[in-house]
Amino acid sequence: MNKIISLKKAETVLSSHKIKKRTIVLTGGCFDILHIGHIEFFKKARKEGDILVILLESDRKVKALKGPNRPIFSQKERALVLSSIAQINYIILLPYITSDKIYTDIVFKLKPDIIAVTENDPMFDKKKIQANKIKATIKIIPFVKTYSSSKLLNILGID
Repeated sequence: MNKIISLKKAETVLSSHKIKKRTIVLTGGCFDILHIGHIEFFKKARKEGDILVILLESDRKVKALKGPNRPIFSQKERALVLSSIAQINYIILLPYITSDKIYTDIVFKLKPDIIAVTENDPMFDKKKIQANKIKATIKIIPFVKTYSSSKLLNILGID
């Protein structure tokens, strides 16, 4: 099974899971340099439901969020790495998004039961609004604070 799917296919696949009463957990991010904190997050998020879906940011968005030297790995490479993680069921490659409305539209199309976020997520308020619109639950997953991709790159003198 290919875990990397289009948004259009995700709508169909997730709708089929919903019919089977499976709980869908949605989360998203850059996931440029994976570390144990990410893995723990995926494990905890997956325990909240049956199906874990990742919205993976575009290279252009990662550069805008993280700086000119990022991403280290292309979106396609990041997706391939994520697809090897057992807890993740599907990865959706996002285009470059500049509007909160587009994110909201995507969440509305996917209709997750749960939106998993980390503590201190800078987009928490917006994600809460999205969750309320589709009657989903926001689940705050404690973040492993000792790990950070940016921190690791800084130590390596890359960022």
